[in-house]
Amino acid sequence: MTNLELYAPAPSPVEGDLAALLGDCARMTPHWAAPERVVSLPVPPSLIHGVTVPEGSARLLDAMAVYGY
Repeated sequence: MTNLELYAPAPSPVEGDLAALLGDCARMTPHWAAPERVVSLPVPPSLIHGVTVPEGSARLLDAMAVYGY
């Protein structure tokens, strides 16, 4: 006996396409207000508390070239 149904049927096409999605995004852009510039000030280390990092994670980040300068 042979099972001819090896794969699930392809999903039905979604309404619209990439062009429709881009059009929707373009129409929504005026509703997404963003500040001109966000200024974030450095936080003194004395205000940072309650954060713990597992030793293994700290060693891993320290060994990574991007983080372990």
